[in-house]
Amino acid sequence: MRIEKAGEIGFCFGVKRAINILGNVAREQGGVETLGPVVHNQQVLQSLAKIGVRVATDVDDIQGDKVAISTHGVSPQLEQEIRARHIDIINTTCPFVHRAQVAARRLAKSGFFVIIYGDAGHPEVKGILGWAEGKGGAALDEKLITSFDFLPRRLGVLSQTTQIPAHFTEFVKKLIGSALAKDSEIRIIDTICHDIRQRQEEALKLAKRVDLMLVIGGHNSANTNRLAELCSMATKTHLVETAAEIQPSWLQGLSYIGVTAGASTGEPVINEVIKKLEAVG
Repeated sequence: MRIEKAGEIGFCFGVKRAINILGNVAREQGGVETLGPVVHNQQVLQSLAKIGVRVATDVDDIQGDKVAISTHGVSPQLEQEIRARHIDIINTTCPFVHRAQVAARRLAKSGFFVIIYGDAGHPEVKGILGWAEGKGGAALDEKLITSFDFLPRRLGVLSQTTQIPAHFTEFVKKLIGSALAKDSEIRIIDTICHDIRQRQEEALKLAKRVDLMLVIGGHNSANTNRLAELCSMATKTHLVETAAEIQPSWLQGLSYIGVTAGASTGEPVINEVIKKLEAVG
């Protein structure tokens, strides 16, 4: 059985940066707290816990005088609440997420109603909406946007950084077709992460060649789920968090297996999956 890894795999730039920051602070200070999980990957969180990184579920749960913001970022309002309690902030927000935050603020200040193509319940999207100063909304279906009682004539459209580019394009097309009226103005800013975009492209190329794709990563990871969604359009696909989830029956009669991973999936977990595939094969 042939096993091939996608060209882009393992930690992305933003995750590497966050883990390095937390590791350095934890070693220097004997531990550090994060407001919510820094990434959506249990194995990474377990590894960080071993060096003293504790997850605070909310602001009230912060025990020390310093807290790290996750790669997903937070709203300016939440930052102010934290500082008002005299707690210092260690900012590990992904630079690509921060780019989307700045774009949202710029659009809002210019008089645009900000629309984010993304999961309204995701921490990243909530944070970006906070930067829009309450002048915005988020959805994965343009019909939810056009059903608003009042939709301003000036619309600024962004994307959650981990979404599939083709799906964002389709969302924008449908929004233009149904929301624009006379004298309307729409401004579109592509805020999808370059790293995620390349990872998706490499995964799809591989998926088109193989009998089966395994996507490794947290079941609650947005970028991992988008990878699985994309690969499933080309071939049979399974999302697994660890090697233990692989079912030998998936591999029966197959000769070519592709492997990719979410942006917060570490090399040790990827290597374990490869070893399991080799053993079963």
